[in-house]
Amino acid sequence: MPTTAIIHAFNLSRYRIKLNPALAVGQQRINQRHGLIVTLTVNQQGTLSTQYVEIAPLSGLDQHGQAISGFSPESLAQVTTALSAQLPTLLGQSVSTLLDLADSSPFASVQFGYSLLHAKLTTRFNQGLLEQRHVPLVHDAMDKQLVSQKVKAAKDNIIKVKVAQTDIDSEIAFIHHILQLNPKLRLRLDANRGFSFEQACHFLSCLPKASIDYIEEPCCQPQDNLDLYNTVKVKYALDESLLQPDFVFEAAAGIGALVIKPSLFGSLTKLQQLIEQAQHNGVRCILSSGLESDIGIIDLKKLSKVLTPDDIPGLDTLASFEQCLLNEGELNQALVELIAEQTQPINADSKTAKEAVL
Repeated sequence: MPTTAIIHAFNLSRYRIKLNPALAVGQQRINQRHGLIVTLTVNQQGTLSTQYVEIAPLSGLDQHGQAISGFSPESLAQVTTALSAQLPTLLGQSVSTLLDLADSSPFASVQFGYSLLHAKLTTRFNQGLLEQRHVPLVHDAMDKQLVSQKVKAAKDNIIKVKVAQTDIDSEIAFIHHILQLNPKLRLRLDANRGFSFEQACHFLSCLPKASIDYIEEPCCQPQDNLDLYNTVKVKYALDESLLQPDFVFEAAAGIGALVIKPSLFGSLTKLQQLIEQAQHNGVRCILSSGLESDIGIIDLKKLSKVLTPDDIPGLDTLASFEQCLLNEGELNQALVELIAEQTQPINADSKTAKEAVL
């Protein structure tokens, strides 16, 4: 669709979905997920087309009422306020205005949402193929029968293992157990900065290094990661580091991958630039879930197919969501709460507009 399409209407809604079991957010856990759905309708020479995106910063409170740290600096309230002010200004504007707002927003989740909306409204993105390959996610506290099912589901012999969550010796035994179930497994370990340097050395030294692709953010002090690599010769991946405001990619020995949460990282342009820079330096890029709903996960599967077709994304987080926002491809209005909506009359001479702000 040409960028001369004019924005005709918007809808801003919020959702809250319970998670069972709770999902890990670094060293914390959350038992519900909050986010926003932005729906835009554009008018292209009298033909209306509608798309929606999820905007859901990973912030707020964990299941114990403690502030979530290490991921999104912006709060859902800040993002809601910004969108409530900006969306009405889009009516009657070219769809390309979305890119201007993406560039000017101080919030990474909003940058991503606006730029993704632009892509869905102006390209073939929404008709794109989904990445069908699957990397199961397991951890030591998971039901053993479910672990066995997930190991069997690892058709590409790649599995992600959350570590630094419980007891080190128990997690070492757990990893040996899943390797007994399938000795061909390649391990993507994820420590979320949960180990000290000494703990990480001990942990990795007790595992078959040939089975490990990398370990994400192993040390609580990121400056220790290079020393860890030099000591045990296991590559590490960057994850939380990418979300820091001062992050600048620099190729370094030992970096095995960048694990990127696109919905928390920023605009699609910024994402593409990082992927190109990393790949130019021989570093793999893995697109990863920021604990989005089914709407966000579907878009990430399409993004992965386009931007990182050679690497399987890490998106195995939907099983904990008790409800899906999509019902046969359409947004389930019963699961969202309207915040604001407005429509621009197709007759440009009309000065009235339908508006509801709750």
